[in-house]
Amino acid sequence: MRLGDWGGLPGLDNPEEWDAAFERGERSLGTAAIGLAFNCPLQEASPRLVRATQLPDTDQRGFAFTAVGTAARPNGALTPELYEVLRAAGPCRRSIAVNAVDDTLTFVPFRDLPPWLKRWAVYVTVRDKLEGWWLRGEDAARRVWQVVRRG
Repeated sequence: MRLGDWGGLPGLDNPEEWDAAFERGERSLGTAAIGLAFNCPLQEASPRLVRATQLPDTDQRGFAFTAVGTAARPNGALTPELYEVLRAAGPCRRSIAVNAVDDTLTFVPFRDLPPWLKRWAVYVTVRDKLEGWWLRGEDAARRVWQVVRRG
């Protein structure tokens, strides 16, 4: 069976089919990993998601990281291997893993995060708060300047 033969990604629930497609060198493995994240137990999906995040195709790698974030939603956790994949990709704004990290921070309780991700969560919270204050300050200064120019 080829990946395109599945009735849709949400229906992919057989890790062995994903493994066989990987061995054949199928092109939509990252996309198919999203189905695994939705439909398979985390322990079964995790090694496949790790492999998918190392695919050579950038688009498929992006879908694989989406699958990692998707796995965090129903499970409220990730495996140590998936946390390591996120750490290696980097959590910053320009990282391919940025959305997966955001999903993980949203759906995994803070107390269950690894230390590096807890530090990142605190950093992001402080950064976002400071940016908000800065933008409100800029807006207020612009409005004052408009009033002064009119007066």
